[in-house]
Amino acid sequence: MKMLVSMGRGGVGKSSFIALAAKYFIEAGETPLLLVDVDPDQSLGEMVGVDLKSAGILSISELLYETFLEEGGTAAGMPPSERIEVKIWEKGLYEGEHFDFMSIGTKYIEGCYCLPDAALKGALERLTKNYKYVLIDSPAGLEQLNRRITPKVNDIFTILDPSRKSFEHVKRAYRIIQSVNIKFDNIYLVGGYEFPDELGEKAEEETGLKYIGKIEYDEELRSYVLQGKSLLELPSNSPAYVSVKRILEKAGYISLKQLLFPES
Repeated sequence: MKMLVSMGRGGVGKSSFIALAAKYFIEAGETPLLLVDVDPDQSLGEMVGVDLKSAGILSISELLYETFLEEGGTAAGMPPSERIEVKIWEKGLYEGEHFDFMSIGTKYIEGCYCLPDAALKGALERLTKNYKYVLIDSPAGLEQLNRRITPKVNDIFTILDPSRKSFEHVKRAYRIIQSVNIKFDNIYLVGGYEFPDELGEKAEEETGLKYIGKIEYDEELRSYVLQGKSLLELPSNSPAYVSVKRILEKAGYISLKQLLFPES
């Protein structure tokens, strides 16, 4: 199992990157996948054609609300994160043909995301061994890093916008990752669709991390997002998809099929 995480400021294309990465792995036959939406805004599901409500699946935040408020459950005794785990298997995991999906969801009550994050952490520890790849779409802020939802990831793809704040965000995130002892293999810099490719060298100088390309602007992708269509249905010659495919290949994600049949 390998775990990939998208990271970056709001609106830079984190969810699109994860959705297109999922498309890449599915087309390469590198399945099963687990997609995890840790962003309370819940964009990833729509981008991969998953409607949790229609499927009768609840987010982790909804399961916590149902268990400890609507049903009058108590938080005494067994840790709430453990008590909720059974419910995650029953009601919180969407199971698809090529991938499964879970979402932390939006929390509509006062308080931090500590309990949903703890429940997700426990679920991931037991679930991940069942998948070839786990793809995590993280929220825009850095708070989730402090809670260390997972202690070990393989590759972190930090999506950049063309701003000083974007570079500072990367440096702060890197510091937190080291401070809370999240183990990782690589942190890669990826330009969002507004990021000029020529800024890649400057990004490397500013952060000390490797820049491996940008997500190309794609009018058809923009149309899909506006219409709520799955990005998994984008044509294979989509500029955004081709660029993400190239980025993943630069990061070493080349399937056995590609090695044997490079022109296919």
